[in-house]
Amino acid sequence: MSQLSHTTTGQAPLTVLLCGVGGQGTILAADLLAHSAMAAGRQVKLSEIHGMSQRGGAVTTVVRFGEAVASMVTDPGCADFIVAFETTEALRNLSYLKVGGGLIVSEETIKPLSVLAGNAAMPTAVADTLGDAGACLVPAVCLAQEAGNPKCSNVVLLGVLAQALDFPPAIWEEQIAHRLPAHLVAVNAKAFRAGFSFNTT
Repeated sequence: MSQLSHTTTGQAPLTVLLCGVGGQGTILAADLLAHSAMAAGRQVKLSEIHGMSQRGGAVTTVVRFGEAVASMVTDPGCADFIVAFETTEALRNLSYLKVGGGLIVSEETIKPLSVLAGNAAMPTAVADTLGDAGACLVPAVCLAQEAGNPKCSNVVLLGVLAQALDFPPAIWEEQIAHRLPAHLVAVNAKAFRAGFSFNTT
């Protein structure tokens, strides 16, 4: 498991690609990241969602932020960080990670629709490939369960990402409080803290 290096986000824009499947909270995670960056005084651009957001379909979104963000760059090799909510989507989007970029991956694996339909097979040696790419593998669902709700694994992964950024934790928790229903705030805040304190070494 690789250590995530701390990145100062006030200089050159950073690109974060978030990927998962419908139902995992990819869109919410991107929203929380974008608003946390804005609350920290950064300019933010958010890509359109690619793929299908219904349950089981692939979902990919890109958040770019910094002192000034002139364009939305989503070419292969451009992502400073990839945050993947499951291993197959991490592998599928690996080409977007820049050299030396951070790869944060939930250990969960979900069979894509093409596999369930019998039209494709699951890739082999996924863990080895991600390990060779320097992935930080996170037991996000287990940490979310310990926080009180396994569906909060998306926020656990944001907590891990937050370790590498320079936004104060209070900013992230303020956005959780502002952008989630009141009855979900406490458990998501706890999930964020679990990710923020996760040992990435």
